[in-house]
Amino acid sequence: MTRDELMGALSGMRRARVGNRRAPHKPLLVLWLLGRFVASGGTAVTYDEAEAPVSRLINDFGPALTSRSRTRDRAAMPFVHLERELWDLRGHDGQAIGPDAPERGTWLRKNGAHGRLRPEAEALLADPGTLAATVRLLLEQHFTPALEAPVCDAVGLDPAGLGEVVYVPSVKKQRKRRAGFAEEVLHAYAYACAFCGFDGALGRNPVGLEAAHVRWHSQDGPDEVSNGLALCSLHHTLFDLGVLGLLPDLRIQVSQLYVARSAAGQTIDALHGKPVATPRPGRPTVDPRYLHWHGQQVFKQPLLRCGARTRT
Repeated sequence: MTRDELMGALSGMRRARVGNRRAPHKPLLVLWLLGRFVASGGTAVTYDEAEAPVSRLINDFGPALTSRSRTRDRAAMPFVHLERELWDLRGHDGQAIGPDAPERGTWLRKNGAHGRLRPEAEALLADPGTLAATVRLLLEQHFTPALEAPVCDAVGLDPAGLGEVVYVPSVKKQRKRRAGFAEEVLHAYAYACAFCGFDGALGRNPVGLEAAHVRWHSQDGPDEVSNGLALCSLHHTLFDLGVLGLLPDLRIQVSQLYVARSAAGQTIDALHGKPVATPRPGRPTVDPRYLHWHGQQVFKQPLLRCGARTRT
């Protein structure tokens, strides 16, 4: 296996679709394995070891599930279906487990399922440049910039510690972000957060304000004002994590899973039901198609009516 073959295999991982919803299960499993590799020098792991932390990653950074019981073994799907050119999966008897095995944690535990990235892949990942390029590829293909630091922190990777990406794989490039998108969005919302109104500046330069994609760029979201919101850094991160969402009538909603005890944390709860700021005259509001995508793919609860929320 060459570096290009490794990157091509990672770039070409089949993306499972569950009811037309994104499923970042495989990239999150691989990123978690890379965190183990950096910490220990290897990726060998039993399903029993992987189930809780990988399921937690999928729950945190993937679409929400309404069934609590189904959230417990979400790691089973990528553990079984990660491409065999990358992944060696075996049972307690040492026999290979094929991709047609049941996607059930009980079955995987009973059969002593354990896997590792193939030795030739691990050998390539021992090169810091290849490792950094691998992490960058997975983050750019499956997530959005505001989530890069939280994802890396959750899997035990330090982006600064990975070093500079000096190896550029010859795989299909991600489409480039359109120059000018951020400035157009910030100008449309008068350089203020559309959720809280924050409009801080250092001299003439706005600070702590960002242009957020409603439908992520990595998920085919266009670089257009109709797919953008000006948000402060905090609310941008919470929007991309699914803590915050928008109803079709452009009122803000807060996930029932969000919990805060301090007065500062409870300012997020206070946003629930409030209207998002409208853009300047002549500039489009958020396209309903992108609101629907965010509500289905990112927000951490089904859409709720505005008003009092009951905690679960």
